[in-house]
Amino acid sequence: MPKKKPAASHATPETFDAESLDFDDNWQRSSWRSRLRQRLLAWFDVHARSMPWRSDPQPYKVWVSEIMLQQTQVATVMPYFHRWMEAFPDIQSLAAADIDELMRHWEGLGYYRRVKSMHAAAQQIVDQHGGQFPADYDSVLALPGVGRYTAGAVLSISGDARLPVLEGNTQRVYSRWIGLRQTPTDKQANKLLWHFAETMLPQAESGRFNQAAMELGALVCTPRQPKCETCPVRSACSAAKHALQDVIPGKIKRLEYQDRTEFALIVSRPPKSVTTAANGQQKIKKRAVSQTGANTQTGEQEFLVRPLPDGGRWAGLWDFPRPTDAEMESVDHAAHWLSKQLETPLMAGVRLATIRHAVTKYRISLHVHQVLCRAEEQSSRQRLADIKPPGILALDPPEPWNWKSLKELEELPMSVSGRKIVRHLQTQQQSFLPLAE
Repeated sequence: MPKKKPAASHATPETFDAESLDFDDNWQRSSWRSRLRQRLLAWFDVHARSMPWRSDPQPYKVWVSEIMLQQTQVATVMPYFHRWMEAFPDIQSLAAADIDELMRHWEGLGYYRRVKSMHAAAQQIVDQHGGQFPADYDSVLALPGVGRYTAGAVLSISGDARLPVLEGNTQRVYSRWIGLRQTPTDKQANKLLWHFAETMLPQAESGRFNQAAMELGALVCTPRQPKCETCPVRSACSAAKHALQDVIPGKIKRLEYQDRTEFALIVSRPPKSVTTAANGQQKIKKRAVSQTGANTQTGEQEFLVRPLPDGGRWAGLWDFPRPTDAEMESVDHAAHWLSKQLETPLMAGVRLATIRHAVTKYRISLHVHQVLCRAEEQSSRQRLADIKPPGILALDPPEPWNWKSLKELEELPMSVSGRKIVRHLQTQQQSFLPLAE
């Protein structure tokens, strides 16, 4: 079989201010680099984990895997990757897919902006490259959601382009190899690491070297308690030589979480009553609002949800009414907020559940409450059961509210906390009180 021609690479070499950095310069000797490469690649041949994008490194598969692996562990990604490839086996199917379907397959991985970028990138590849993943660096870098690391990873792994990669694992590994004391995110330190990553690349099989360095970081050169005794390049590692494994790389300021309380509001309407006439035709009666919660109708109960607008948290996902104002101090304030959105008098009902989760820098206690119509507003109950809500106030971009059954919500993309609410409603549906006080 003829050897695959390496993909084109045109990344700009890095220059850095060496005087401002503290590092060992052993790596500038070609013999040091050659010896380290040989030992690393020999180790990788034995210890490389089996991954579908390694056994079949097509550009599309490598690209999808790299996007999924951003901020996410390999073990978490694997089942998502297999399901994704079954649903969207190529760039054309990804480009043609509905965004809600893509979001549903991504649900639980987080950082949902990645999905929209992948969708836009696939459409760009179809429009500008005939549906074939581009093989040159500049074209890949021009794709939505693709930066220097992703472009280098995809082209080196799938096409053996001589391009470096620098991400969490390789930042740590390379910093320890050269004894870099500064934080990798420091501007000059980052430039040095990119330069070092490029000088370490072999003339052939750059993708294999990049994967080996990332694998070493994942399995051996870990952030805490690195397994230096089993490291294949320990004798060449500056951090190991000077016992600096615990202080290199320089520490990034630890994120301090803030506690926050939020409220999710559950508004439901009862199912339509369906009767069958003597001629066999079904007739759907107008919805009746139950005062007791007795569910004597056929069909399914429905809940008020909306797709979240662009630019905010979980953009593109569906969610129950959930005000995100940090000053929302109580469920009564939240119910008042929703009353304004729907122009319908509402009041907070019982708490159904509390869900604890984290988003960016916040540790959130999410209190899930039923919302009821005010008893003195009898007509509003029927109104709420029949409305197509107008949207939300001008302070928030208007998006359509929708009534959806739990079965329909199974097909829509939601956040992890939103999906937990659905699971709770599924277990409590028989005793759930729709609309009435």
